[in-house]
Amino acid sequence: MSTTTTTETQNRQTTVTVRCTGHVRTALGTHELTFEFEGDTLRAFLDAFFAEYDVADLLIAETDEEATAHGWAKVDEPPGSWRKNPEGENTRCYARVCVNGRFNENLDGLDTELEDGDRVALIYPFMFCC
Repeated sequence: MSTTTTTETQNRQTTVTVRCTGHVRTALGTHELTFEFEGDTLRAFLDAFFAEYDVADLLIAETDEEATAHGWAKVDEPPGSWRKNPEGENTRCYARVCVNGRFNENLDGLDTELEDGDRVALIYPFMFCC
């Protein structure tokens, strides 16, 4: 049985495929790229990605207010099971971060573990009103 130390995990290099839509795609100039980063969590990926590409403001909400769509009816206790990331770890209204096709809040949020070959989607669609 082998144990992985924190230092080994931090020094681990992970390579993922990044797919981008909407405003993120426009800002990066491409819909897909391969990205290698140090670490193995979505948090480590986003920190490294945002250090290289200036798109954090398109995706990450600093407050719950920035993450909430306006005009929706307030619901005190929504039906079913609703998962939400903590404040400061949410995406902006309409923006999403997915890992292998699943929204990060349905996984382990920003602590979702990533492996080589995983797909991370950075989604911020264009919205048009008539």
